[in-house]
Amino acid sequence: MSRVVVIGAGLAGLSAACRLVGDGWDVTVVEREPVPGGRSGLLQRDGWTFDTGPSVLTMRDLIADALSAAGTDIADVLPLRRLDPAYRARFADGSTIHVRHGRDAMREEIRATCGDADADAFDGFVDWLRRLYEVEMPHFIDRNFDSPLDLVADPRAAATLVRLGGFGRLGPAVRRRFRDPRLHRLFSFQALYAGLSPQSALAIYAVITYMDSIEGVWWPDGGLHAVPLALATAAEKAGAEVLLGTGVRTVLRRPDTGAVAGVELDSGERIAADAVVCTLDPETAYRSLLPDLSLPRRVRRARHSPSAVVWHVGARGLPAPGTAHHNIHFGEQWDESFEALLDRRELMPDPSRLVTVPTVTDPSMAPPGSTSMFVLEPVPHLGSAIDWRREAGPMRDRLLAFLAENGYPTDVAVEELVTPLEWQRMGMAGGTPFATAHTFGQTGPFRVRNTVRELPGLFLAGSGTVPGVGVPMVLVSGKLAAERVRGYLRDGAA
Repeated sequence: MSRVVVIGAGLAGLSAACRLVGDGWDVTVVEREPVPGGRSGLLQRDGWTFDTGPSVLTMRDLIADALSAAGTDIADVLPLRRLDPAYRARFADGSTIHVRHGRDAMREEIRATCGDADADAFDGFVDWLRRLYEVEMPHFIDRNFDSPLDLVADPRAAATLVRLGGFGRLGPAVRRRFRDPRLHRLFSFQALYAGLSPQSALAIYAVITYMDSIEGVWWPDGGLHAVPLALATAAEKAGAEVLLGTGVRTVLRRPDTGAVAGVELDSGERIAADAVVCTLDPETAYRSLLPDLSLPRRVRRARHSPSAVVWHVGARGLPAPGTAHHNIHFGEQWDESFEALLDRRELMPDPSRLVTVPTVTDPSMAPPGSTSMFVLEPVPHLGSAIDWRREAGPMRDRLLAFLAENGYPTDVAVEELVTPLEWQRMGMAGGTPFATAHTFGQTGPFRVRNTVRELPGLFLAGSGTVPGVGVPMVLVSGKLAAERVRGYLRDGAA
């Protein structure tokens, strides 16, 4: 039986591990932290619980698929509830629009807040989003690329994407369908997840809008950290070994062929393996595990996505009535803020912020009568001139004032402020948790490959490689890495 070592027990690594152990390989997952999760971590302090990574969970079927590959039914290990509303959107004029689950409910929400014309346009918008998703997912997202020519491997799919306007710009595509500028923001802000402004993002990234605004947002009791725990449980039940609190020092190579031979742990112990899946950020992986290899051009010249400041707050008291689990507060200066963030790499002059309050759904995440929440503000990555050692304090004060102005409790009992410096210390290149931006030149076959040409048997997974950023994409990246391993071990070629 061939052995595979997976470096990192985050969502990508565990997605790969579930599939590989389900294939019958001998799988060992090595994780430096004391618990599974990777970037989907957990912070517990004095009775408050916080997810330290993703907070928005979409595409439940991708989790179910990974669990099923290891012989586990999602209903047995990860009960999920759908959030409705998925978001509460608050605008600078004081108005509110809720993102409701279901076409009928959302159409009527738009009718009540934006008028009949935009409500009548919603069905066509949903049909467009769904068609984009149906074409993109199998042909451009959930697949490995060996060459840019693979983009036209299925000419009909490529032609359909062109016909749908997928290579146009997202912002203008949304504006053409709706009159109300609030809907323009609500259905295009997701471009920021891809590291771009709605004006510059390709319309193909409307699939992110489809995932969270149409397919819906889910929540597991106890927080999103429950997802990697469920995946780790499934992998172990199927026979994988998960080593926690165990760091990897280097990737070993065969002296005869130069191919992967296993890994050496920080302890000096060696684990032999026929293939290795590494889920570290690609730049971090090359610098720490493969120091004798030159950084690939795509890694060396990567354009990073903006970063974010995240302030985890455990506060005494409860939020104002009407507060949702996820709350987006849109600033007035929309275009100006994106120009500052992306073009000049400055703080947004009028930032839009996400406030996630899990205790609205799950009160167990805070002591009785208290609130667990975090507020996220997009900020430039470390390529900017901002000195976060000086800026952290003023940023914290601004966020506190913002929470007070918007009805959130501010009697802070516990807190944790995460800036780009902290993201960098966690191994995220550029100090951003959102990896490289999804420009056309960093998408699909142009993104950092999940194979390492100089080291046969080493494969990459995670947000820094294909297909990209976000919980759904990272789960898919684990699947794609597992497919690479399968081809390498069975056919002798990646």
